[in-house]
Amino acid sequence: MRFLGHVVRFIVAAIMLMVVSWIVPQFTVGGFWSALVLALVIALLGWVVEGIFGKKATPFGRGIVGFLVSALVIWIAQFIVSGVSVTVLGALLAALVIGIIDLFLPVSTPFEAGK
Repeated sequence: MRFLGHVVRFIVAAIMLMVVSWIVPQFTVGGFWSALVLALVIALLGWVVEGIFGKKATPFGRGIVGFLVSALVIWIAQFIVSGVSVTVLGALLAALVIGIIDLFLPVSTPFEAGK
């Protein structure tokens, strides 16, 4: 059952990324599969950043540092996932919109769910 929960979280995160690409200019996702891989890459990059710098400097942390790291993770992820195109401004706006959506519909990744 735990595996199914992780799959559902990634599907919800992918749908959220597709909605964000519809709202935010300069942030495009090629389709559902690109969004699903993007959700996985963002989760992995966030996990790496948390391992190196600690919880406060992660995309899941609060405050300006967490916001800027979120934007940086989104911007870097475009180079790993095909079908994704993000400018610096698009990454900043996407991090803002994802943060706002997360206030109303929190989506935890499998990497932070076990903590």
